[in-house]
Amino acid sequence: MTALLEKVAEEHTIVLCSYVIDEFYDVVTRKSAIYSSAVDSFLAKFPFEMVYTPKQLGSTPEIRDKKDKPILYSAVLADVDILITGDKDFYEVDIERPEILSPSEFVERYK
Repeated sequence: MTALLEKVAEEHTIVLCSYVIDEFYDVVTRKSAIYSSAVDSFLAKFPFEMVYTPKQLGSTPEIRDKKDKPILYSAVLADVDILITGDKDFYEVDIERPEILSPSEFVERYK
């Protein structure tokens, strides 16, 4: 784990939704299932809290890419303070909470 990640984990609670964890697993293992143990090992060592992403999503502010709605809905449902993403579709969302920051914005503000 990098020093930055360790610092973030010490000073903040990292929250991942089940949708993101499933998507991460699918992307990493898409070419070969041999990477599944690496994903399991990474997640076992990574300090985070998991929130469940419901199959039936309630209302959220509009987001261009509908595949991002489960992530936005989970962040709202879990009442997180900040959603960190490099996905530009989130930057157009009209919402007060969570605050949506790029990784570089987060690092600049909270380093």
